[in-house]
Amino acid sequence: MASQGAAHPYVPHDLKLPGFVPLFLSQSEIVGVYGVSSFLVVLFMWIISGFVPKISKTDRVLMCWWIFTGLTHMVVEGYFVFTPDFYQKTTPVYLAELWKEYSKGDSRYVGRDSGVVSVEGITSVIEGPACLLAVYAIASKKSYRHVLQLAICLGQLYGTAMYFITAILDGDNFSTSPFYYYAYYVFANHFWVWIPTLIVIHCWKKICAAVKVHEQKTKTR
Repeated sequence: MASQGAAHPYVPHDLKLPGFVPLFLSQSEIVGVYGVSSFLVVLFMWIISGFVPKISKTDRVLMCWWIFTGLTHMVVEGYFVFTPDFYQKTTPVYLAELWKEYSKGDSRYVGRDSGVVSVEGITSVIEGPACLLAVYAIASKKSYRHVLQLAICLGQLYGTAMYFITAILDGDNFSTSPFYYYAYYVFANHFWVWIPTLIVIHCWKKICAAVKVHEQKTKTR
C-alpha cells in the first residue's frame, strides 16, 4: 500500500515514504510545462530589457538568466523546502508532481535529505531574491550590480558543489536508471556550474577594470 510507503519507484527501494501518492502527470507534461513557462519568462524579460536605455546585449542576457534562475530558486525550490509532504498530495499539484518526477534522478529530495534541504533552503530564501535584485540592479545600472552578481554566483557554485559532493560521499546511488541520472541529476544541474562560472569571470573583469580606473584617477590627483 502507498500509505505504508511500499509502492514508490525510487532508489533505494526500501526508502520509507509514508502516504506516497504516485504521479498524476506524465513526464512529458511535467517537463513541457516547465520548459514552456521558463521560455516565456525569458522571452518576457528579453522584450522588457529592450526598453532599458543604453543597455548592452550582454546585460540583457544576464537579466534573462537572473529572472529565470531567481524564479526557479524562489518558486520551484522554495516549494520543495516548505512542502515536506509534497509526495503525499492526493490531487495533481504541479510543483509536487515536478519534484516527484525529479526525485527519480535524485531520491534525496523525496527522502528529505537534510543536506539537500539545507542547500535548497539557503538557495530559495537568500539567493532567489538576490537574483531578482540583480535584474533591477542591471536595469538601473547600480554601482553594486557586478559585486552582487559575483556574490550570487559564488553562492550558486558552492551550493552546486555541495550538492554533487555530498551525493558522491553518500554513494551516488539515488537514481532509478542511468537515463534519469544523466537527464535530471547531471543535465538539469550543469547550467548552474558553467553559467555562474562565466558570470564570475565577466564580473571579475568589470570590477578589476573599475578599480584600475579608480587607482589611476587617485594617482593623478
